[in-house]
Amino acid sequence: MVELTLDGLELACIEDVHARFEQALPLPDYYGRNLDALFDCLTDLPEAATVRLLHREVLEERLGRRGRALVRLLRRAAEENARLTLLEE
Repeated sequence: MVELTLDGLELACIEDVHARFEQALPLPDYYGRNLDALFDCLTDLPEAATVRLLHREVLEERLGRRGRALVRLLRRAAEENARLTLLEE
């Protein structure tokens, strides 16, 4: 199982978020580094994964509308894919 932590205190931009996912998950070479591509990859994970979301409010503040969209995306992906667990702490 893969575990990934997204800490709002450590992420300054959406590119940081994509880099974390690329480091932690077996994303395809054609991953487009955008939220639509991330959603597609998360809903089609071949193995179990847990995303731990820390300091969500800070993340949303720093990333603005993209941060809010990211949080919604993570929640929806976890609802659609039983192999994906989202822990908001």
